[in-house]
Amino acid sequence: MRHLDEYRDPVLARTLLDELHRTATRGWQIMEVCGGQTHTLVRQGIDELLPAGMRMVHGPGCPVCVTPLETLDRALAIAARPGVTLTSFGDMLRVPGSSCDLLALRARGADVRVVYSPMDAVRMAAGAPEREVVFLAVGFETTAPANAMAVLHADRLGLANFSVLVSHVLVPPAMTALLEDPDCQVQAFLAAGHVCAVMGWTAYEPLAARYRVPIVVTGFEPLDLLEGILMAVRQLEEGRAEVENQYARAVRRDGNREARSTVDRVFRVSDRAWRGLGTLPASGLELREAYARFDAARRYDVGGLSPREHPDCIAGAVLTGAALPTDCAAYGTSCTPRTPLGAPMVSSEGTCAAFHRAGRTRAPASRPEGAER
Repeated sequence: MRHLDEYRDPVLARTLLDELHRTATRGWQIMEVCGGQTHTLVRQGIDELLPAGMRMVHGPGCPVCVTPLETLDRALAIAARPGVTLTSFGDMLRVPGSSCDLLALRARGADVRVVYSPMDAVRMAAGAPEREVVFLAVGFETTAPANAMAVLHADRLGLANFSVLVSHVLVPPAMTALLEDPDCQVQAFLAAGHVCAVMGWTAYEPLAARYRVPIVVTGFEPLDLLEGILMAVRQLEEGRAEVENQYARAVRRDGNREARSTVDRVFRVSDRAWRGLGTLPASGLELREAYARFDAARRYDVGGLSPREHPDCIAGAVLTGAALPTDCAAYGTSCTPRTPLGAPMVSSEGTCAAFHRAGRTRAPASRPEGAER
């Protein structure tokens, strides 16, 4: 993006913070559902500069982190087969499965490769017809169009040796599950701008109306987030519950219609398991029957799986905002970016990784009402 520095201007940031402090009369709790936003909030210390009592709740916004352990174990079982090349993005290779991670499996001789696009995996399959090439397709609505295009391209090429292990999840059903939890204390949401750039924000409108919760589509730079928080607080203070768009430079209400059409052509909505949330109805995508021959889960029978989370990892509680990384006894000791026990410490969008990179060693101390900032 041109003029990126404009969205990091410290003078404008101070102005927005001052306005936020003047506007907030209560300790509102706002959840961001995007790992990229979490990293900006923590890296810039925005979450520690909010009015007294106000809290940012870090939600299940990391696509790598919410991928269930069973999917990782399935990927490991497929990758261990002779003649198979398993591909995915770099973060996925270091996420611990029940026994090891994909990087460790590669060290033992498995053909596991990092790609930068699912189309790289399609080209790999086209160039090596003697091998089975599998792409581990994870992510929210943001990555679904590219993965759909890869399947369509493989179909046009008539590739019989390409498949995808799908673990796509959808944001609105996860927000619904959080709001339905009787212990939920979230009063407003920041919606991820890149998800809405693809899907628009119409799916959020029923949530805002039903649960009386403000939802603000927000970008990823410091000023984006400060303005998004301010917009959410203004709604809360005024008793409004609407969907508003802070990220107007990139998002339209209907999103990208061509991308949505491509996703709908290849995928259909299905129940999907989430790490930390369990199986949620109509919360994911699976290949339509017309493209079922590209479904790695159907192609490879790996038998019964018995996923086992590390007993010291509280990833589920961190992903739902029930706990901070610094609440975990393993954080920064047995669990670090070099020796992760769970996905949130691995991913470039994980909350634990964000806290660790920012040097957070304990939860921010709460300030008394009226304390000088």
